[in-house]
Amino acid sequence: MTTANSETDKGHYLVGDIGGTNARFAYVTPESASPLPLAKYRVADFASFADVLAHLTADWQAQGLPTSGPSQTCLAVAAPPHLNTISFTNSPWRFDRALLSEHLGNSGIEIINDFAAIARALPALTASDVEQIGAGESKSQKPMVALGPGTGTGVATVVFDERGRSVVLEGEGGHVDFAPITDMEFELLKRLRARFGRVSIERLLCGAGIVNIYQALAEIRGQHAEFEAPGDIGEAAQQGNPIASEAMAMFFAVLGSSAGNLALTAGAMGGVFIAGGIAPRYIDLLRRSDFRARFLAKGRFADYTTNIGTYVITHEDPGLLGAALWLRDKT
Repeated sequence: MTTANSETDKGHYLVGDIGGTNARFAYVTPESASPLPLAKYRVADFASFADVLAHLTADWQAQGLPTSGPSQTCLAVAAPPHLNTISFTNSPWRFDRALLSEHLGNSGIEIINDFAAIARALPALTASDVEQIGAGESKSQKPMVALGPGTGTGVATVVFDERGRSVVLEGEGGHVDFAPITDMEFELLKRLRARFGRVSIERLLCGAGIVNIYQALAEIRGQHAEFEAPGDIGEAAQQGNPIASEAMAMFFAVLGSSAGNLALTAGAMGGVFIAGGIAPRYIDLLRRSDFRARFLAKGRFADYTTNIGTYVITHEDPGLLGAALWLRDKT
């Protein structure tokens, strides 16, 4: 990929959604505004982001796309996007704009937070892209919140200006303090605080967080922690293992409380949307949990949250969709 020309100026764009576990890429052609799959890489398979860009260049060319590369690029990253060097929170990858230019040439480059991309996608999602949990609704042109437990915990909000255009509010809401509600959650907090010092909701609401909850509960219950991977804990919960079931139930309860807090903070009458790979995989456990009850349990403001819809995003790549929409907004 070298320099852009009139062919790419017509709208061949590159979009990427780069998290702590996977890096997904797609392209947008002049004929289609929707992103088309290009490549998916496992973070663990590449020592550096330079290696990823080399493979991406080859995949772009193998797809028969313009040899000059994309005219515009938007990368949604699981990291603070405003720094000179992008350092991922939950992976060893690093890159800067100079490295991108080596591989992408004169492509215009936008770097945004991965949950900013998901938030931008929210207004474009249809009923077939989500699964509703409980009652409530999504009111048009009202603030919408994306909350995502995955490798880490992402949060972002989309609001609308007087013309109805989307405005994304980025942030690091996954790193707010964990606030226990039940006695068992207080016991959990004691153990996590002894281990980590400060305890954010990300210490619970992610893959590693499932392990943290499970191990702490096993210790509290005086039982052996049989499982070490979040997928094994989730599978065991689905099969009725007591400690694993309790861990997943607590995970989703804390997720519900956190989602309700965000709904109150953002006035999210447009709904709260759960992204990431965990909730869709265990939606049966989520439905059986206290997720919605904890979302509603806001004391004097319970009536307020009752009207707000909660949804699990089932769209395959909302980050890529949001990155493509972000570029469309900018061009």
